[in-house]
Amino acid sequence: MIVLNLTQHRATPEQVLAGVVDLYDQNEVSKLLTFSDVPDRSTLEMRANAIADLAVKRGVRFAMIGGAPYLMPCLERALLDRDVVPLYAFSKRECHERRNPDGSVSKTMVFRHEGFVSSASCSVELK
Repeated sequence: MIVLNLTQHRATPEQVLAGVVDLYDQNEVSKLLTFSDVPDRSTLEMRANAIADLAVKRGVRFAMIGGAPYLMPCLERALLDRDVVPLYAFSKRECHERRNPDGSVSKTMVFRHEGFVSSASCSVELK
């Protein structure tokens, strides 16, 4: 299964092993996912359609999405209208503690990719 990464972040090595491929220019999608002002409905739909068109250009069936929660319903709909299944990455958080020389403890959270969750607006079996 090939999954196009339509998030602002590059795919992790674990996601790449799971079939995620980055866009050639991740900045292109980052610009579309970033809002400097409160967006109206028209702006949300325009951005969602532009992002969904990136998936169509790549000819994929699945797309990993994420970003501003207020954009995701429009993006899900735009992808589904183009027969692209929107997926969200599921990760487990691992906490690693390290004792510092001064006795304090530093914690680092590591996110491990575990799979994908299909959108609530569609039910696709991924197995």
